[in-house]
Amino acid sequence: MLILLKKRIMKNKILLMRCLRNSFFLIVIILLMMGGFSCNYLDVVPENVSTIDDMFADRYAAEKSLASCYWAIPRLSHTWRNPADLGSMEIILNKENRGRTSMKLALGEDNASSPLVNYWSGTSDNIRSVYAGIRDCNTFLDNIESVKDLPRLEKDRMIAEVKLLKAYMHFQLIYFYGPICPLRISPPVDESIKGTRVYREKIDDCFQYVLDLVNEVIESNALPPVITNRQSELGRFCQAAAYFIKAKVLVYWASPLFNGNVDFNDFLDHNGEPFFNQTYNAQRWVEAAKACKEAVEYCEENDRFRLYNTNDYVAVKPLSSEYLLIQTLRASVTESFNVETIWSGTAHGYAKSDGSLQTECMPRLESPSASTNPTPGRNSVPIQTVELFYSSNGVPIEEDKEWMEGTGKLYENRFQVRSSDEEHKGKIQLGEQTASMNFDREPRFYSSLGFDRGKWYGNHYKNTPDNELDCLFPKARFGEFSFNVSPGQYNTTGYWPKKLVAIESFFNDANTFYSYRMPFPEMRYADLLLLTAEAVNESKDVPDAEVYRYIDQVRARAGLEGVVESWQKYSENSDKPKTKSGMRAIIQRERKIELAFEAQYHWDTRRWKTAPRELNRLIQGWTVNENEVEAYYRLSTIYTQRFYSPRDYFMPIPESDIIKNPQLVQNPGW
Repeated sequence: MLILLKKRIMKNKILLMRCLRNSFFLIVIILLMMGGFSCNYLDVVPENVSTIDDMFADRYAAEKSLASCYWAIPRLSHTWRNPADLGSMEIILNKENRGRTSMKLALGEDNASSPLVNYWSGTSDNIRSVYAGIRDCNTFLDNIESVKDLPRLEKDRMIAEVKLLKAYMHFQLIYFYGPICPLRISPPVDESIKGTRVYREKIDDCFQYVLDLVNEVIESNALPPVITNRQSELGRFCQAAAYFIKAKVLVYWASPLFNGNVDFNDFLDHNGEPFFNQTYNAQRWVEAAKACKEAVEYCEENDRFRLYNTNDYVAVKPLSSEYLLIQTLRASVTESFNVETIWSGTAHGYAKSDGSLQTECMPRLESPSASTNPTPGRNSVPIQTVELFYSSNGVPIEEDKEWMEGTGKLYENRFQVRSSDEEHKGKIQLGEQTASMNFDREPRFYSSLGFDRGKWYGNHYKNTPDNELDCLFPKARFGEFSFNVSPGQYNTTGYWPKKLVAIESFFNDANTFYSYRMPFPEMRYADLLLLTAEAVNESKDVPDAEVYRYIDQVRARAGLEGVVESWQKYSENSDKPKTKSGMRAIIQRERKIELAFEAQYHWDTRRWKTAPRELNRLIQGWTVNENEVEAYYRLSTIYTQRFYSPRDYFMPIPESDIIKNPQLVQNPGW
C-alpha cells in the first residue's frame, strides 16, 4: 500500500500536499519511505545544502521539515534502542538472549570503542545521533521565517514546537551522557569542520540552556492547550508538554546526581574545573517544586489532563468493581491518547512498529495447534521487581504487620505454594496452586504482572468472558502451553509485564497474536504527580499535607488509602511518612510501582544515586524448567547484576569522536 502511495505521490504533487496537510502521520511515513535522514554528529551543515530552499519552499515543505524534527527524538519505546528498558534489569531476557543489545547493557558489557547504544554520534543500525536531530531543529529555526504561505499563528506554533524538541533532545543527552556540548546554533558551511571542535560544558550550564529554551516556549504561549485534531495532529507538543518537560528538567537538576555531586570531583573540563557542581543547592528543589506545581495547576485548569479512572474505562461486559479497577489501571497506560497521556511518541514511532514489544510480553493462554508464528513471551520480570509491589494494605510486604507478624507468616513463607480459594478466585484460578507471594497484593500487582495460574482478562480471540471468573490464565511450568520449549523462546522468571500489552491486542487464533499499535506514553499525568510529591517533599524540612496530596491521588486511583493512613494502620514503621527521609523512600517506591516497565526506573535510580545499593544484586526467578509445582516454585538465580560506580551513571562517548575532537573529555570509567 505504501509503494502504491509513493507512486501516486510522484505522479501527483497536488494530491500529496492535500494528503499531508490532512495527516501529520503521513508526513512521517513519507519521510521514512524516502530515507532522507542521513547525517553525522555535529557535522552541522546538511549534506544537501542546495535543497534548503526546497525544504522551506511552502507550507507543505515546512510541515515535512517539522515532521523530520519530531522523527529525530530517540525512539525510547524500542527495547534495543532504549538503554532504560532492560538496562537496570527491571525486565530481563533469558540467558540464550543475553547477547542482545539491551541485555549486554544490563550486564555491564558496554564499551567506549563501539558503544552498544550510541545516541551521541549514531550507528548504522538505525540509532540516529541526537545531535543530528538538534541540527535539523537549528536548520528549521534558521529558515522557517522564509515560508511565504504559512500563517503567522501556525509559524509561531511550529517555532515553539521545534524549540521544545531542541530542549527535550538536549535534556535526553544530559541524562544519557552527563555534561554535553550544547548545539545552540549551526555554524556556517565554511566553519563546519571547526564546528565539530567543541567542548563539553559544565552540567549547570547545560541544564540552564535547556531551561531557557523551555521557558521561551512557555512564555510564547504559541502551543495549543491540548491537541484537539486527533486525525492529523496526534503526537505534536501541546502547552502541557512544555510545562511537564520544565518540571522534569528541574527535578533532575535538583537530584543528587546533578546537585552537589562530590563523587565526580575529579571529572574536570578543559579548564581543569569540575564538570559537576560540588556544593548542594537546596534552592533547586524549591524551584523544581514550583515548576511541578505550575504544571499540575495548568493540567487541572485546562481540565484535559488528569488521572484515568474507572469512569473512563469502557468494559465490553460487566466486571466486578475489583476487576474493573485492574483493567482501568492497565488501560491508563495502553489506551491510546487517554486523559492521562500528556504526550506520547506517536510522531516518532509506535511502541513497537512491528508489534514485537507486546508479543514479547504476552504468554500463550491456551495450547497452540501449530508451531507457526509462536508467541515467545520472553520479556521476564525478576522476583526483585515483583516484590516491590505493595500488599493489599498498600504498604511494602516487608513492612506489613500482617505479613510480618500474622499467624500465617506471609512474608517468611512468600515463596511457598498456596492453593487459590473462593476469596481469591477472581485473580488466581480456583483450586490451582501458585506462589504465596501472588496472593493479597495491591491492584497494580494484578494489572501489571502476569504469572502462572494468575487470571489474564482479555487479549484472547474467543468471546470475552461474562466475568473475570471465566477468563483464561497462563500455565507456565515446563511442558505446559505457556512455556515455549523452543530454545531461547521462553520466559525465564515466570512473570510477564502484562502492563505493556494493550487491552486491544488479541490472539487471531490459538497460534497467532495481533498487537494493537499503541503509542508509548512518554509523559503521563501520574508521573507528573509523583515528580511533584518528590520535589515538594525535598523542598520542605518536614512533609505535610501538600506532599501527601500529590502522592495520595495516585494511590487513591490504585484503590489504596493515603500514605499516612496506610502506614499508621498496617506498617511496622508507622511514623515513616512523617519524616523527610521516610517520605523520600515512600515516594521512590511509589514511582517504582506506578511507573514499572515504563523506562523510568533506570534513570530514577541513577539521579537518586541509589544505583550502587539497588543494582548490585542477584537477579532471580522461579525454576522454570521444572514441571512439578514444588520444584517450579524454587528460587533460581539467573544473573548477578553489577553497577560499576561511577562509570555506569553515564554512557560512554564513542572513542572515534574523542579522536576526531581531542577537546572532548571522556566520561569517568570509560
